[in-house]
Amino acid sequence: MEPDLLSSLPWWETKRPLPGARVMRISLRTAHLLAFAALYGGHVYGVAAAELRPALLATVATGVALMGLELYRTPVWPVQVRGLATFLKLALVAAVAVYWPWRLWFLTAAAIIGGISSHMPGQFRYFSVLHGRVVGGQEGG
Repeated sequence: MEPDLLSSLPWWETKRPLPGARVMRISLRTAHLLAFAALYGGHVYGVAAAELRPALLATVATGVALMGLELYRTPVWPVQVRGLATFLKLALVAAVAVYWPWRLWFLTAAAIIGGISSHMPGQFRYFSVLHGRVVGGQEGG
């Protein structure tokens, strides 16, 4: 589909209201950061992989919940820079399973991308690579 056709569809750019979304986003983001911190710290200090499984599962579960919330609220999210950054972080975390000796590099890169993409100005975060412009604007929470 052409970007012009996609942008003409009402659902594509429409934000869906969700009561309590701000509290959900803050809670999930906090849980996600704590889970990732445990996972990252475990790798830094050489904790056995089997012992890191709960932290990995919690990181994945909270990340999936955050993605689901964003996809529901803003269908254009996957083609915005913030969505693409999330997919890149997922690829880096998944790469740990394949390139175990480089796991700290991958996890560090994922943390850096997360920090930068979460705090960059809205003109970059909400830029849609499909539309070639900012779509959706800034959202609270």
